[in-house]
Amino acid sequence: MDTGGNSLPSGSDAVKRKVCYFYDPEVGNYYYGQGHPMKPHRIRMTHALLAHYGLLQHMQVLKPFPARDRDLCRFHADDYVSFLKSITPETQQDQLRQLKRFNVGEDCPVFDGLFSFCQTYAGGSVGGAVKLNHGLCDIAVNWAGGLHHAKKCEASGFCYVNDIVLAILELLKTHERVLYVDIDIHHGDGVEEAFYTTDRVMTVSFHKFGDYFPGTGDIRDIGYGKGKYYSLNVPLDDGIDDESYHFLFKPLIGKVMEVFKPGAVVLQCGADSLSGDRLGCFNLSIKGHAECVKFMRSFNVPLLLLGGGGYTIRNVARCWCYETGVALGIEVDDKMPQHEYFEYFGPDYTLHVAPSNMENKNSRQLLEEIKCRLLDYLTKLQHAPSVQFQERPPDTEIPEADEDQDDGDERWEDFNMDVDDDRKLLSGRVKREAVEAEPKELEGQRGAAEHARGSEAMADETASAKPLNTVPMQMDEVNVKVEQENVKPSDQPYPKP
Repeated sequence: MDTGGNSLPSGSDAVKRKVCYFYDPEVGNYYYGQGHPMKPHRIRMTHALLAHYGLLQHMQVLKPFPARDRDLCRFHADDYVSFLKSITPETQQDQLRQLKRFNVGEDCPVFDGLFSFCQTYAGGSVGGAVKLNHGLCDIAVNWAGGLHHAKKCEASGFCYVNDIVLAILELLKTHERVLYVDIDIHHGDGVEEAFYTTDRVMTVSFHKFGDYFPGTGDIRDIGYGKGKYYSLNVPLDDGIDDESYHFLFKPLIGKVMEVFKPGAVVLQCGADSLSGDRLGCFNLSIKGHAECVKFMRSFNVPLLLLGGGGYTIRNVARCWCYETGVALGIEVDDKMPQHEYFEYFGPDYTLHVAPSNMENKNSRQLLEEIKCRLLDYLTKLQHAPSVQFQERPPDTEIPEADEDQDDGDERWEDFNMDVDDDRKLLSGRVKREAVEAEPKELEGQRGAAEHARGSEAMADETASAKPLNTVPMQMDEVNVKVEQENVKPSDQPYPKP
């Protein structure tokens, strides 16, 4: 089962794919606060590597439109979205009850531009799904996304808006079945919970289990009702290395692809499963982590690549740069080119870093037992479940300029702006990585009842949403420019199917 899908010529996965890459130059300016391990600046560092390795010229580079309130409310509760929109560092002391209600404050702090940050990373993920739905690319990439812990009406684990759930809902408009795979060290609880009772979305999470945030993801958690056996959890222990990881990953995902036959795949590439992560305890190399991307790519199914965790930010940038190369079918040089964040990568200034000699607590016997049990679950799946005909949500269109409409919406106006000149850091907003104490992990387990909370509405969701769109960025490797077309969303009613 070491080879990929049979849709490609055997023996090689060098077939080129059309890749769309989403990046907003402002994303690196958001700052969770002093001492917080989540640093959006890692996205800017990744982008700088992509530029100087010359990978941007091989992709369509897009600046995502920010997700609107109504886009976010396709999954999240209205009052939760309103709260995120209104809360600021200056007003939070007046809303202590709301902060507690929505789990905002410590691990998920209030910071300047919080709602704009959520709109940006969610816009990239949904925009990627739109591109895939329209057949405009084979692989869409949004390293700012992948925030998998956010729930319907609460923040969790540094995540406020669950861009993954929103992207999957978009993909379900076109595809009968969507597969979600999560290789972050933390369990993808927010996504699993959202789709726990449907057979249209299968979730597979590989994660550290046992006295570790968020405390969910037991191998016995397999879905509920129609969704039974459509949630797979792969509980792992400290120190897992490349060989042990792929001893499970390849046969399990190979079997899932064979049985479930998804029309599209979402892969959350959380980099906190890498060796040496500040909050992690796995021992994967960058190539071992990227092998998961390469394997999913080999099936030649529309693929959405998202970011996620990752708290040793120099290694996060290394990993996502290399995985972008994998998506493109380009092997990048280990010797790092000179760029504005070059000093972060000393003393070796290489793309790859050697795993540590930490003990692998995952015995071969334990791994064999996990594999056999999960493969047994997969035998209980009906092959490629059919989807009952129902009224379908309208497509999210990529709009074209409509000269007959002159009612203005400022987000659709022409503009031409310099994209950050990646060399400049905004003082006080983006901090360099420092060795800081790890935050206290959240505690508590969530049972199957919480998993099922509100999830049936997800797969059958039919509420219309205003189009969420993307616009190409024309970029060169040094001076990056953004040009947006003058386009407006159409508010004309969509014909029913």
